[in-house]
Amino acid sequence: MTNSVKNKDAHVDYNVKSPPLVRNEDARIVIDLTIPSDYSGLRLDQALAKLLPEWSRSRLQSWIIENRVMLNGQVPTVKQKVWGNEHIQISPQNTITESVHAAEDIHLDILYEDNVLIIINKPVGLVTHPGSGNWQGTLLNALLHHAPHLENVPRAGIVHRLDKDTSGLLVVAKTVEAQTNLVRQLQQRTVKRDYLALVLGEIEQSGSVDAPIGRHPIHRTKMTVTAKGKPAQTHYQVIENFEGCTLLQCSLETGRTHQIRVHMSSIRHPLVGDPVYGGKPKNTRQIIGQVLTNFPRQALHAQKLALTHPQTQEILSWEAGVPDDIRHLLQALRQLCK
Repeated sequence: MTNSVKNKDAHVDYNVKSPPLVRNEDARIVIDLTIPSDYSGLRLDQALAKLLPEWSRSRLQSWIIENRVMLNGQVPTVKQKVWGNEHIQISPQNTITESVHAAEDIHLDILYEDNVLIIINKPVGLVTHPGSGNWQGTLLNALLHHAPHLENVPRAGIVHRLDKDTSGLLVVAKTVEAQTNLVRQLQQRTVKRDYLALVLGEIEQSGSVDAPIGRHPIHRTKMTVTAKGKPAQTHYQVIENFEGCTLLQCSLETGRTHQIRVHMSSIRHPLVGDPVYGGKPKNTRQIIGQVLTNFPRQALHAQKLALTHPQTQEILSWEAGVPDDIRHLLQALRQLCK
């Protein structure tokens, strides 16, 4: 069973596990795909969300309601069940980006770039994607200036996010095909992401946290460990011990919102400087407690990234040096803990 794309010169068939391609013909974007047999019993919007992860389910639902989706040549409903092998044709809005954002000349620390990928070392303070209170001055605005054609890729090619005050490595896709491929790599947990984290409390042994994460039932801007959440797994390795805190390397199996911050807080070792999930230094000298308390952001840095190149299938890896603020904090702790 295959998905296919047609144009004037070629007919391309490929396995359903590969990302469906998008073609632009007569100024219209058209997506042709086939529902895999193992999606049998899913609602149409659920199946499309799995096949097209670069678009939100709400966006896909709106296209179904707007009659932009055809199922075997018929207009379906959002809740209609699929049973496998159905032919789907989608005519999305011509503007792929979810809203109109301005290109802005903002400096980007680009570690690598080719025809389908950009690897960026994001600084502290840079918001990844426009949102409430941050409609300008974001990574997305900078990307649209750096590569204007990214206006034709969902979210300007952003595949995953870092919190505003988390520094480090991000991958950006320059084509829809590369973006879908990378999203699937994240779903299959083949993208390797290692973070440097300074947490409160002294941890003697490496370990893992395997606990589902979901929206906090009361504080809706926060995440929390909850049985109703999505599966989440974080591995941590002790790098260096200090009085009152521990330097860890945290590796993600999943990519939930605030995952490391929530998981480390859940085992009573919140990140130093975390304004949402943090705590106060305990059982340490006053001077060290002051140094830790005065650190102005969560001490978290996306240090290493490895993935399979969407075109060449080569495994590539990158490492971002420790940012100055965390480096200075570690130097101060080493001096105080002599």
